[in-house]
Amino acid sequence: MKMVLAMYYAMKAAARLAMIGMAMAVLGSGSAHAAAAVPTAAGTGKVQVEVLGKGRPVLMIPGLNSSAEVWRETCRALKDVQCHLVQLPGFAGARAADPRPADFLSAMRDELLAYVQDRRLEKPAVIGHSLGGVLALQMAVKAPAAVGPLVIVDSLPFYAAIQNPQATAQSVQPMAEQMRTGMLAADAASYRAQADAALAGMTTDPARLPELQRWGRDSDRATTADAMYSLLVTDLRSEVAGIRSPTRVLGAWAAYQAFGATEASTRAIFQAQYAALPGVEIAMSAAGHHFLMWDDPQWLRGQVQTFLDSHR
Repeated sequence: MKMVLAMYYAMKAAARLAMIGMAMAVLGSGSAHAAAAVPTAAGTGKVQVEVLGKGRPVLMIPGLNSSAEVWRETCRALKDVQCHLVQLPGFAGARAADPRPADFLSAMRDELLAYVQDRRLEKPAVIGHSLGGVLALQMAVKAPAAVGPLVIVDSLPFYAAIQNPQATAQSVQPMAEQMRTGMLAADAASYRAQADAALAGMTTDPARLPELQRWGRDSDRATTADAMYSLLVTDLRSEVAGIRSPTRVLGAWAAYQAFGATEASTRAIFQAQYAALPGVEIAMSAAGHHFLMWDDPQWLRGQVQTFLDSHR
């Protein structure tokens, strides 16, 4: 387990990106919104959604092992929106899917698209962080006419290519399977210690760490392992060419400044991975780490509000 995690985090550090990992994580103030509806399929091991406010529908997807709470502050700060806060099964205490889906990401993508259709949401904007960003991209790839503007927060179409741009989904499959096997086989103490340690560099606010750690401990280990495996073998670099939604990507780089990263070098990684996405806009936070909604909230909210206002 330790070797597998060390290999994965070395890959992240080498790429100077504070992205996803075994980091049990992912995750925003203003006028309050009143709750309009609460979880669909609550307690069933399916995607749950809480609806807040009135206005333009915005689907907000958290990332690996995160609670839907991660987006609540951001939601409250946005104007004229109806937030649909997504809770993915198996994360942060939500019941895991049973049976486990053959592929976590594609199963979650299909549930989210079904939710959009069932609720008759007209081209909702979709905001996704980390793993949630990949899900947002997948939704727009599979059903380009069903979703509106996309805001992708610190996420890439193919994480395995951070280290090696020549990597393919097939070539990284053995490493991804090794990592999943190691995660499932680790004893509880080792698993918890590695997960807790991995979170330290994900946010600039140490007061947030206990919550992140609690979400990780409350997450179903098999779901986390399946989600990470699915993420590592998913390559959307060419598929994003079929997306028709206006897209703004918000990136983070400051966490790896000590390793020699610059805004320009990190932006270049994002530009290379999103090269096929028509009209994509890429903006980089000057200060935030992976959890931009906590570390650089005013910047993130301004980016989101301006983008949504310009694409109605």
